Amino acid sequence: MAFTFVMAASLAVLVSASSPYQPQPAYGHQQPAYGHQQPAYGHQPAYPACPHYPEDPACSKNSTDPWCLEDSEYPEYEIKHAISYNKHKVLELYADVADLNTENSVERLTEIEEETYLCPSEVGYVRPLRAVNTDGKWRVIVNNIKVDYETFTQTTRIEKCLSAGEACPLVPQCYESSCLQKSVYHRFLVYDPCDQYFPFAIETFQLPASCACSLGAYEISH
Repeated sequence: MAFTFVMAASLAVLVSASSPYQPQPAYGHQQPAYGHQQPAYGHQPAYPACPHYPEDPACSKNSTDPWCLEDSEYPEYEIKHAISYNKHKVLELYADVADLNTENSVERLTEIEEETYLCPSEVGYVRPLRAVNTDGKWRVIVNNIKVDYETFTQTTRIEKCLSAGEACPLVPQCYESSCLQKSVYHRFLVYDPCDQYFPFAIETFQLPASCACSLGAYEISH
């Protein structure tokens, strides 16, 4: 009996030593050793958010015109840097605007020809630095910018009525007449400081173009 017990014990030790370790299966939810990582959703810009730009620039405070010919806050350095970086594309846009020259869209004119109208008006050839587009937004216009050997200018002719709504001074009083401000739509190459990829575009602006004399119905009575 003693021999049998010793043999059985030796057999058990031998089997135990030769068998691989079999861990007990783990049931239920296993918590990871690290904390739960929240996934990142949404677009993560690689550049800082666009700085705040006032709806009405400082140059518009003391003027009733929807454009500025002088601007102490004009971003000249930023425009030059952006043009240098995107010069090929900017030249394509600039050529597109330059090809649309009409009598109301001119370049490099410095003198006003003598003109006579039925209503008094003020005519000028201007190079605006900022203006309000047809969406009612102030935009920075690329003007008087020199990059390398190229100077980017955009000149337009404007004509403002001096007596809009009043009777035409050169028309007899027997006619019902009124001076009328007329406008034209003009395209400018603009700089958008909030566009981090290509900060240039062509936008449309409504500018005063002429001062017309509108005549009402006239009836001859005897």
